[in-house]
Amino acid sequence: MLIADCQLSIFAALIFGTVAVAQELPTASSSPWPSPTPEETPATSPTRSVRISFVPPPVEGTISLGIFDGDKKLVRVLHREAKIDNFRIEENSLSTSWDGKNDAGKALPPGKYHARGYMVDRQLNVTDIGEPAEPPPSNASDHIAVKLEVNPLVSDPRAIVELAVGFDASGTCLKTMDGLPLRAISRSINVVHASITKQGDTVANVWEDSGARIERYQLVNIHAMMAFDCGDFELK
Repeated sequence: MLIADCQLSIFAALIFGTVAVAQELPTASSSPWPSPTPEETPATSPTRSVRISFVPPPVEGTISLGIFDGDKKLVRVLHREAKIDNFRIEENSLSTSWDGKNDAGKALPPGKYHARGYMVDRQLNVTDIGEPAEPPPSNASDHIAVKLEVNPLVSDPRAIVELAVGFDASGTCLKTMDGLPLRAISRSINVVHASITKQGDTVANVWEDSGARIERYQLVNIHAMMAFDCGDFELK
């Protein structure tokens, strides 16, 4: 199913809709660059399945969705740069499931959790500029504040997010300050430090330092993403 067709049908049905989140009865890290971890569930431990549904923002791109605990700490990156067809396409929403575990595969305690994420427009582009002639400027920081495009499906017009650069042995990525990865930047290895600067309202520069050399990447249309919220739910 084409992305545009999926979104057209969803948005037409839900322009006045609301997000619904429900937990089914038991049936069965924040890391800068989290990777799926094999999960082992003891035979004596009941499995849990939480259904999470949401109305995707009206843009074409990828979806990053995180689970946060009662202290607003990111405990699970449920989807990272996922396409719409990675979700169940329902009559009034997209939906997915969470097994109640964190990024390390450990079952989390019962309680209230929250799900929210971002749709990153495909117009957000990353270009490798190469090794710069000069070092990063003095205003290079570990994060920047970016005013995002407003999601017309929600009533809150505020759309400012703090963005940072996360890195590990797999490379670097653009992420929120609370750790949700949004857009891959590079597959550079051995990065020991990374910083970011703004160039106007829509362009940012990322500086990767491996100790041996510095590489600069330019992110164009850094604002081209929309936030969405799935609300609170109880994990039993």
